[in-house]
Amino acid sequence: MFHDGPGFIAGIVLICTMGWVFNNWIRARHGYPLEDEWGGKTVKPDQAETLRLQTENKALHDRLDTMQDRLVVLEKIVTDRSYSLASEIEALRETPSLSKERV
Repeated sequence: MFHDGPGFIAGIVLICTMGWVFNNWIRARHGYPLEDEWGGKTVKPDQAETLRLQTENKALHDRLDTMQDRLVVLEKIVTDRSYSLASEIEALRETPSLSKERV
């Protein structure tokens, strides 16, 4: 018969590959995890989990944008030339407080 040629080996490889493809097609059609070429499983991502992560990601990006806006405002305050925190603190220390005046 034809058991001793390269065509026989190629036929076996072709049959095995087609079986693997057919097996994965059936698994994908029915929602089972797919097998990769090393026998590991590839799980189909959960749509609800993906949607939850996208929503959380958007909320975190919005929060980050808000924080960046606040940081810009704080940088403007601190780097303003007329801003002198030390002199304002000293001015507050020099002003007598109302509680001392009442005593």
